[in-house]
Amino acid sequence: MQLDPERSEQFHQDLTRLADEVHRLNRHRFIRVQNSFVRLILFQFVRGLALGLGTVIGASALVSVIVLLLSQVEFIPILGNLATQIIQEIQPGEREITR
Repeated sequence: MQLDPERSEQFHQDLTRLADEVHRLNRHRFIRVQNSFVRLILFQFVRGLALGLGTVIGASALVSVIVLLLSQVEFIPILGNLATQIIQEIQPGEREITR
């Protein structure tokens, strides 16, 4: 089956654009990382470290804010006392060490 010259030229242009796009995609950083096993392992390791550190810092900040807000609540005695005890446990040097 023969294509007419106009469709053949259009097909050739589309194929050229597709080849250029594949070439551009292969030069992308993400693909270069995925093509190397060592780079992939290193990238995932650093990503895991950042995720773990961010989780710990975020959870610490969130718990601190919640405990601080609960310690200000005085009209609910149980929560206020609990938050005050938590703050006293967290702050260093204010409690006595018993043996």
